[in-house]
Amino acid sequence: MFRRALTPPRLLLGSFLTLIAVGTIGLKVLPGLYTGASLGWIDALFTATSAVCVTGLIVVDTATYFTPFGQAFLLILIQLGGLGILTFTTLLILAFGRRLSLQHEAVTTAQTEIAPEVDFRRLVRNIVLFTFLFEAAGALLLFLVWLPRFEIGQAAWHAVFQAISAFCNAGFSTFSDSLTAFQQSPFTLGIIILLVVLGGVGFLVLEELNVRHERRRMGRSMILSLHTRLVLSVTAGLLLVGWIMYTALEWTNTLGEMPVWAKAVNGLFMSVTARTAGFNTVDYSGTADSTNYLTILLMSIGGSPGSTAGGIKTTTFALLGLLAASRVLGRQITSVQNRSIPEETIQRAVGLVVVAFAMVTAATFLYAVLQIGATAHSEAPGEFIEYMFEAVSAFNTVGLSMGVTADLSTPSRLLTIVLMYLGRVGPLTFAAAIALERPNSSGEFRYAYEDVIVG
Repeated sequence: MFRRALTPPRLLLGSFLTLIAVGTIGLKVLPGLYTGASLGWIDALFTATSAVCVTGLIVVDTATYFTPFGQAFLLILIQLGGLGILTFTTLLILAFGRRLSLQHEAVTTAQTEIAPEVDFRRLVRNIVLFTFLFEAAGALLLFLVWLPRFEIGQAAWHAVFQAISAFCNAGFSTFSDSLTAFQQSPFTLGIIILLVVLGGVGFLVLEELNVRHERRRMGRSMILSLHTRLVLSVTAGLLLVGWIMYTALEWTNTLGEMPVWAKAVNGLFMSVTARTAGFNTVDYSGTADSTNYLTILLMSIGGSPGSTAGGIKTTTFALLGLLAASRVLGRQITSVQNRSIPEETIQRAVGLVVVAFAMVTAATFLYAVLQIGATAHSEAPGEFIEYMFEAVSAFNTVGLSMGVTADLSTPSRLLTIVLMYLGRVGPLTFAAAIALERPNSSGEFRYAYEDVIVG
């Protein structure tokens, strides 16, 4: 009975809850984690959730509050949360040559969001291979770039931490000002950008590109799937549009004191990290409201399915646009590139956006009640957008903030914890996990149809 009730979505939710619980207890009981006083239970839970859910929101400064051992503990939580604890357990089972149970395979498939035609075992192995390969390469490059700036040991640790955090789209940093000190270091920003993009496009896309490369070496052609083509095109489009808009909006503001080439590089960096990563080279409390709203929009879209990023995902955003275009043109079928999208997929995308919008809207309202209260707008100008920014960042596991995270009240911190968790596991997965099973009945019926006027 219990085994039947433990559905794949419930197992997925439970795995992250377990890792968060382990991380919270570890932050409370392990010695040598802090340079001063240890975190309280709420702050420990907040920090563990942020690390496991690869969000990056912090209530204490990671660089100064934690010892290297404490930072290493957070890094382990980030790595496990980024890959997913179930992917690690699956790899261990495969490494020992044991056959996966159907239930375990269903859970991990749900987590990685792989297509039925993909070789599951190959994908799981390559998930870990890609992750460690890209992280190691990124760490090595950052180490070489930072050697003149830091001692060897410091350069190595900063490089490893930043590389893992960037590829996992976590946004945690061993620098108190994130990457603000590297505004005019194009090699540093370029490496971080590459790691963030690779971590945000999704493992399925990386695997398909890898297979295509292997087949081309063998003289065989392979057409990329519609999923991969949509991910790559939407990602490129969002990066380009964001790059242009950030650079233009902040040209004389937060980018004003930089040379022209640095303005362009930092504009691109803002476009990349806004959707997924949470690193920053400028202070978002000093950016224009137009820039902050653009960031809110990009954070809501997020990365791609099967990646370490949050958000509604690039493919969902693309499907909504395609659905709108089809309706405007009077078409009943949503299609793109000579392919029709199944109606079930369209409905799932619409449902995801509606649920995500409802959750973020409710969270923004609760932040306003808990943090602003009955204070008049004239006495608290700009605070509402700060908390909307915080809600969107937490739910979409981005980690950017306008500087209000450390000042959140205890109820607001608990709300942020819930948002980070729901954003990491996904609102539809959460809904499927808590849904009551309906007994099969051959006597099911539907009511008579009756139309409702819309628009």
